[in-house]
Amino acid sequence: MNVPLLSEVDMLIRLGLSFAAGAIIGLERASRHQVAGLRTHILICTGAALLMLLSIWIPQELSPDRNGDPGRIAAQVVSGIGFLGAGAIIRLGNNVRGLTTAASLWFIAAVGLALGAGMFRAAAAAEVLSLITLVLLDKVEKRMFPSERNKLIELTFKSSIPDTKETINILKSFGVRIQSIDMEQSISKDKGARLRILVGISNNADIARIAKAMKATGNVDRFEMKEKY
Repeated sequence: MNVPLLSEVDMLIRLGLSFAAGAIIGLERASRHQVAGLRTHILICTGAALLMLLSIWIPQELSPDRNGDPGRIAAQVVSGIGFLGAGAIIRLGNNVRGLTTAASLWFIAAVGLALGAGMFRAAAAAEVLSLITLVLLDKVEKRMFPSERNKLIELTFKSSIPDTKETINILKSFGVRIQSIDMEQSISKDKGARLRILVGISNNADIARIAKAMKATGNVDRFEMKEKY
């Protein structure tokens, strides 16, 4: 089977399309201030396309019978891109960020390989599906599953023996997820107890309303919420 030779025009077109594909995904990631943005995605997609072109060109130009395995270099791209993806993942305490960006790096490398191989329709379809995933499904996911952060709530009560059950019920009524509770009781009757509660709370939660509901019980002297990574 004779495989058509790649012309320089074909190579330039494929590299140009790879540049555009990487720029589209890169702009979306850059708009969210991710560690891997516009330039990173462009370089990965264009570089993957170039390596795919090289995989096709070497057997055609250097092998007498034009036989070879164009997938060998492509396979190394797929495994090697994992190092860049790992660098995009950041762990802050119990929170992990950058997983979507790491996946987009791996994905854009695949798009680059497809464009380098001349699979224009498949690459275009994949690009559209990736934009739907990153833009539209992001809004759907946030609406259905609001993201939450870990917070440390510190309560100072007027009495030395507070009603912790009432406090927990108030927090749960606002959709706050209780993780752990630590209470410090005062020996003196004149000093109130202190309660520390580690919670998972939605970014959309109205903290002012929670504080108001706590103080409305008449037993809470001070309400404070701190960041807890």
